Amino acid sequence: MQKRKWKTVVLVRKLLTLAIGAIALVALMSVHVHLGLSPSAVTRSLTTQHEIMSQNLQREERWNQDFSPPHLPKSPRFRSLDSASGTSDLDKLWKPPPNRDYEPCVAPSPYYASPPEPRGYLLVHANGGLNQMRAGDSSNFSDVFDEDHFINSLTNDIRVIKKLPKELVAATRAVKHFRSWSGVEYYEEEIASMWEEYQVIRAAKSDSRLANNNLPPDIQKLRCRACYQALRFAPTIEAMGKLLVERMRAFGPYIALHLRYEKDMLAFSGCTHDLSQEEAEELTAIRENTTWWKVKEIDPIEQRAKGYCPLTPKEVGMFLSLLGFSSNTPIYIAAGEIYGGDSRMADLRSRFPLLMNKETLATFEELEPFTNHASQMAALDYIVSVESDIFIPSYSGNMARAVEGHRRFLGHRKTILPDSKALVRLFDKIELGTMKEGKNVASRVIEIHKRRQGSPRKRKGPISGTKGTDRFRSEEAFYVNPLPDCLCQKESRYTNSSRIRR
Repeated sequence: MQKRKWKTVVLVRKLLTLAIGAIALVALMSVHVHLGLSPSAVTRSLTTQHEIMSQNLQREERWNQDFSPPHLPKSPRFRSLDSASGTSDLDKLWKPPPNRDYEPCVAPSPYYASPPEPRGYLLVHANGGLNQMRAGDSSNFSDVFDEDHFINSLTNDIRVIKKLPKELVAATRAVKHFRSWSGVEYYEEEIASMWEEYQVIRAAKSDSRLANNNLPPDIQKLRCRACYQALRFAPTIEAMGKLLVERMRAFGPYIALHLRYEKDMLAFSGCTHDLSQEEAEELTAIRENTTWWKVKEIDPIEQRAKGYCPLTPKEVGMFLSLLGFSSNTPIYIAAGEIYGGDSRMADLRSRFPLLMNKETLATFEELEPFTNHASQMAALDYIVSVESDIFIPSYSGNMARAVEGHRRFLGHRKTILPDSKALVRLFDKIELGTMKEGKNVASRVIEIHKRRQGSPRKRKGPISGTKGTDRFRSEEAFYVNPLPDCLCQKESRYTNSSRIRR
């Protein structure tokens, strides 16, 4: 029995650490998509990496020497309002939430053992989300992440290889659809026995395969080590991302706005508010012609009323103004091509002229190595978003949630999550003229979002009364909030305990 349990732990380790890479790629601007798996794609992604990494490191060194800031629009550095009350309000706006002395605690327990010699191999193919599929993105894992660092960081957890042994390339493989949100018992009773017959298992799906809660503490801590320590972007992406952060900071404290208002997102969600009839019909046609999107008939009015639509750029501008941000607030737009282009951004830009993105902060030559790879461009947005003073997503998609979780892990950096359902009711009243955009509305918006700013809290469990798959779907995903499993409170001056674990 003990031997069987050990096999299970080994399998869970393999699934978890390799799936982390898949989840990370999907998180880069993806929405409600599943991951397909291809052994050949995995093999391709793990070849000739030493040569590639050497080239990347040389390029990074050259870029660090040669990067020169492009011509940026001149603007005053960030400053608070002149009035005493205004200054106080702005200071409060930018102040991060109290961290309550939480810090990462991801080290394995004394009972955690290093993995034995492998008995088999698990193949996981990491595919991108909507933007990447639309753009025909050809990025492999090593094009986005520092693969050697990933492998070395997990040496004590799992053996990760760059390609299958020659004798197993053509071997018969078990293709298994692992059941979503499964605990240790599932792997112990159903999966572990497969290693007796097969040396290679291809995981046909890799997102949401492991339960969010009620797993052994060491498995949960391994999740955080994989997500936040082993996963690091490729050197060239890291260098460019850090450069973008530096250039944003030249304007002062900044907001990273994940503006999820791209054509594919709107077509997928069925959201058409404030669009023309022609635009709405175009989005409907895209949804109907995309075979792997199962839901075809969507009521856009009902969808928006339930808070399932991304805020429009105009609505985001109103939201930021009502929160109290001044017009000279620097804002980084983390997004792909905005549907409707400059005209759709006009209202937001009129309120907040200091709108920046990759293309305005960097030269064409600096961005050229990344422009044909949506995953790599999204990785740049991810870096700028994680490092921002405030992060605000217009829609709770996978990338937004991954950024939120990362910021929580790094000290609960301020993340303001718009309550779309409540906001659209207010926006509609303003549009109809039954309510004015003034102090009363601002007070309501501020009050609604007091507890939506990224302060420490335990990960939300399932919604009461839900059952089966719906119960698991209603849970907050582990990567959105690693508390309590991977964050612990420092020693309190009022207690004698060395650490409080929750």
